[in-house]
Parts: sequence; C-alpha cells; structure tokens
Amino acid sequence: MTGQRDRWAELTGGQAGEEYARRFARLAESGHDVHGEATFCTTLLKPGARVLDAGCGTGRIAIRLAELGHHCTGVDVDASMLAVARREAPGQDWLLGDLARLGTLGLDADFDLVLAAGNVIPLLAPGTGPDVVGQLAAVLRPGGLLVTGMGLDAAHLPLEEAPVTLAEFDEWCARAGLTLRQRYATWSGDPYSDGGGYAVSVHTRPAD
Repeated sequence: MTGQRDRWAELTGGQAGEEYARRFARLAESGHDVHGEATFCTTLLKPGARVLDAGCGTGRIAIRLAELGHHCTGVDVDASMLAVARREAPGQDWLLGDLARLGTLGLDADFDLVLAAGNVIPLLAPGTGPDVVGQLAAVLRPGGLLVTGMGLDAAHLPLEEAPVTLAEFDEWCARAGLTLRQRYATWSGDPYSDGGGYAVSVHTRPAD
C-alpha cells in the first residue's frame, strides 16, 4: 500500500461491493445499457486481446469483455468489490493490489489494452496519479492502449471538485511515454469539447 488511503476508500470505507453490484443490477433490469465501456474497448481490440481492468471493482466490465472473447485480468484494492467479482466469475483472474504498486504483482508487460474506467484516476490516493499512470503504461505492449474515463467536475464525480485536470493527466501520460490518440465525451463516442465534464481518453504506447 502507499500509506495513504485512496479517495474511494475514504468515501466507502472499503465496504461498497455488494451495494455497487446491486446498483448496476437495478440499472440493467430497468433497461439501461451497462456495457458501454466494454463495447467501446472492443472496437479498439483484435479478437482474443489481453486486457487489464485496473480498478476493476465488481468485475462488470472485465466479465463482459471475457464474454466477448478477450482475456481479462482485474485488479482492485477494494476486497469487498473483488469478492463480488470472484463470485460472479470465479474462472477469471482477480488480483488484490494497489495500482501505485502494480509492479509488485508480477504482471507481464504484454497487455493490448489497460482500462481505468469508473473514475479510477480521480479517486486515487492524493499524489499517486503520476506513479499509477507510469505503472499502467509499463504493462502495455508496444502499440498498446491506455483507456480511461473520468469526471472533470462535481457533477460527474462523487467529490466536491475534480482533483485532476485533463492537462495534468495528459502530462502524466506523456511522462510515462504515452501519446493521446483519441478523446471523447462519452463511452458512446460522442465528441469531446473543451470544458466538458467527462472525458474518455485513449492514449497509446508507441510501437518499438
């Protein structure tokens, strides 16, 4: 651990797994599409790609990506969330770990795509963002993609204000050797405009 609790843990106490799962179950039952992130990622991937879901939570996205034929590993620091993921998909790889210390988990640097959805980046422990982005970039294969989705204002975050700007995030990515390829306002691919409250970003690790 980094010694400082992430913002998610401060908000939930690390006990949100079951309620989080019920929330998305209710959304699915009411007819909402709860697979937008997985659908988005699939458009970027070749069949049978290797995906790391960083901050995977209850496994909703990683499980869907596996159903679509990809090989997915999920990592999360919240044991209550991982308990749900392991129950729902016991055959998948679920790792308990801090993203700021991802290198200690022994992952190979051959992932085609690393996903950090669900406001993972803004909810990191304060001060750990650059290290986390560096750790995520380090497990990408040459040509691999880092895909992130994050709120940029209070309306799109469970926080009073956004702790990171897009400019800061892009700087962290550049420092990790990644370049911005695409940016959208939603997981449906709507165009992003400066000042928008939510951004889906696709950064790439240059091919060797």
